[in-house]
Formats: sequence, C-alpha cells, structure tokens
Amino acid sequence: MGDEELLGPVGATLAAELERTDVVPSRRELFVVPAGEAYLAGNSLGLQPRAVRAAVDDVLESWGGAGVAAHVEGAFPWASYHETMRDSVAALVGARPGEAVVMNSLTVNLHLLVNSFYRPRAERFRLVIEADVFPSDRYAVMNVARARGFDPTAAVAILAPRDGERHLRTADVEAFFAAEGQSVALVVLSAVDFRTGALLDIPAITAAAHRAGAVIAWDLAHAVGNVPLALHDWDVDVAFWCHYKYVNAGPGAVGGAFVHERHGRDPSIVRPGGWWGHDAASRFAMPFEFVPLPGAEGWQVSNPPILSMAPVRVSLALFHDVGLDALRARSVRLTGFLERLLDAVAGRHPVELITPRDATRRGAQLSVVVDDAVAVTERLYAEHRVRADDRPPNIIRLAPAPLYNTYEDCWRAAGALDAVLSF
Repeated sequence: MGDEELLGPVGATLAAELERTDVVPSRRELFVVPAGEAYLAGNSLGLQPRAVRAAVDDVLESWGGAGVAAHVEGAFPWASYHETMRDSVAALVGARPGEAVVMNSLTVNLHLLVNSFYRPRAERFRLVIEADVFPSDRYAVMNVARARGFDPTAAVAILAPRDGERHLRTADVEAFFAAEGQSVALVVLSAVDFRTGALLDIPAITAAAHRAGAVIAWDLAHAVGNVPLALHDWDVDVAFWCHYKYVNAGPGAVGGAFVHERHGRDPSIVRPGGWWGHDAASRFAMPFEFVPLPGAEGWQVSNPPILSMAPVRVSLALFHDVGLDALRARSVRLTGFLERLLDAVAGRHPVELITPRDATRRGAQLSVVVDDAVAVTERLYAEHRVRADDRPPNIIRLAPAPLYNTYEDCWRAAGALDAVLSF
C-alpha cells in the first residue's frame, strides 16, 4: 500500500482499526465536541470537559445559597479551593508537594517569578530567551530588564537556531552557557516551541544553565498536559504555564506555577507579597508583616477566582484518572499516524513538515508550511469542518490531543489538507 492511498478509503479503514485496537482508548465522550468537527486546535484552546458545567453550577449554587459563608462551607469551600488541586497539579508537572500551585494567568506568573528570581549583579546581569519565543515572554523579559535600569539590547541574550534550521540544538545551548554563562543571571525558555511544536531537552539545558551559575525558568504553556514532566527531579528552578490548551480548562483559565522546594524554603528570596500568599493560619487576622507560605503558594497574591478555578479542578482530575504516561503513549501513536498522512500530502503538494521527526523531541503538535496559512486554514474549516490554526504567514498547526482526538480526526485533517491544496 502506497502512502498516498492512505488519504482515501484505505486510510479511513486503517484509522478505524487503529482506534479500535489502541490500548489507550479515547475519552472523547467526556468532552463537548463541536458537531461534525475534526477538532485539532487543542494546542490553542482545548475542548470543554462535560463535567465542567456541573462544577461551575456548584459554585453558582453555593454563591446563591450561602453567600459569603461559602468561603468556609460546602463540599469545596472557597477559602481552600486551590488546595483541592495541590496533588493533581503537582503530579502533572512532576513536582513534590508544595512545589506547584494553581494561580493567576501564565504571563502574570511569569512576571511574579522573574521579578523574584532575576537578581542581577555587576558581572552577572544578563537574561536569556529564545528567538522565536511567544511575544508575551519577550515583552515581559525586555521590560524586566528596563525596570532594573538595563538596556535590553545589552542585557537580553537571544538564542537562535543555526542558519537554515528551525530548532535550537541542545549542544548549541550548552555551548552558549559554557562560553558566556558567567554573565547570565536568569534564563527564560519555552519547553515546546509554539510555532513548530519542537520540545527542548529540559533536563540537559537546565543542567547546563546551573553549571554556568544561572537560574532557569521554563514556560510550559505548550508542554503541560502534552508531554511528561519531572520538574523536581530535573532540578528546574521555576516554571509557569496556562491550563487552557492541552489541559482543557477553558478560555483564559487560571494558570500554574512551580517553585523548586530549595527556593520555596529560602527566606532570602523576596515573594511578591499578597494576602493569599501570607501564612494561612494568620491570614484573616491580617497582621502588619507579611509572612509567606512555604513553597510555591507563597507567590500567591490574591484570593483565587473560584468560578474560573472550577474548570481547572475538573480538568486536572481527568489527567489524574487517565495518567499522563498513558496519554503520552497514545499521543505518540496519533502523531505518528498523522505524520505519515502528512508525508503523503507532501508527496502530492509543495508542503513541508517542520516539527521534529523524533517523537521524543516533540509533543502532540505537527506544524506544516504552506503558501498562505490563513487562507488554507479558513478553507479547511469552511469546506471540510476541520479545525486547525495558523501562525501567519505560512504555518498551519495540527494537534491531535490524545484525550479526545481520534485516528479518524487525523485522517480527515490530512485528507482535507490534500483536497484544499488540490484546488
């Protein structure tokens, strides 16, 4: 069977068989899937778990029935609501108890952590980011440098792939730290490239930064719920992420933060200061002096938005029930099938898959270069009900999320892309 045959009925039959025999079944029935869609945009916004509506309704009922007393009454009292997610969020990122917390949004957490851990000295003042970082990270890091009195063009080092390549090489990052690391105070890198889906070698790069004497912070926006993480064991200093992509907690969902326990116990590190980061035993006594909670919770600033926390609690529970290792194994099989289908499309049209071929160096997202990504994405949906997303001018992103996507979704997406490019 030639691969081009996979784009037709032969591929549909194979997709059905692969779905039937996969040892990790789809949990599609647990999600609200838009009617008739092959939804492969979970790297941008994950689908809604069906249980979310009841969880939000529960908050509304508590508010309506108990008012302010709901802070301390009911099955999920608001005053301790974030504590119900301690274990599940820690498990998702490979943290020890107390090292991870659900709070704020991704870029707010970035600012809070970077401002605590960027402690420049005369000889060690530089920040490091990658060239293709998501704009929010770049804006934040540049402005942190400005706020400390530095010219960002001098204080911010930018790591870029080699000429003609799309991905940072681990060896090149290690070489940078070996040569220039003595001037670096803080490194802020994205674990998964939002354009290409490439996964950096987090433990190797973390170790290289530490050998150079730098602190490293990881943006896990496209990694959480997508690839297995072991932040504590990898000795990561701090990390921040959102929950609205692969974790499926809804638009603008409350994010998360990780602080390694060695920093969480270090009183010399200045927390941002806010009453929800204050010692819980005396929080409502409102003492004059700020006494931070130990661990990541000491970086909290405000009481959590309970209506927005409810979907996070539901979503994290799904990952706890299924297990990320099992989901990752299914994800590798789904993306492997989609990769084969996209290769068949590339055999017929001038397109290029720019995501790493090595499954250990990527997550669920496969990115394809076409002539006009916006036009192609619009036609995929309008003509075939395939939901992808694009990064102009020429990148289409397809992300089969293992919780709810199927092999048939992959087959439909590739067939639709072939059809769109044919006319």
